Amino acid sequence: MTAEMVIENLKDAGCNKSTIEKFMDCGGNNRKERQLEILEKQRTDLLKRIHKDEKRISCLDYLIYQMNRDSSNSF
Repeated sequence: MTAEMVIENLKDAGCNKSTIEKFMDCGGNNRKERQLEILEKQRTDLLKRIHKDEKRISCLDYLIYQMNRDSSNSF
């Protein structure tokens, strides 16, 4: 895999410029463990965002349910 391909993959994964630079710098210094830590952190951050959005969706679902249940009442 070329460096350009790795950078594009990191961008697609939502990594910012600083994270990509750190990741690539570690590659040049043969620090695979640090690269894996960077990837795990990005993955964890993405999962946190997903869970936050899932909670928001649940709140909306509850409101929709309540509005449909009590169709005569509006807020």
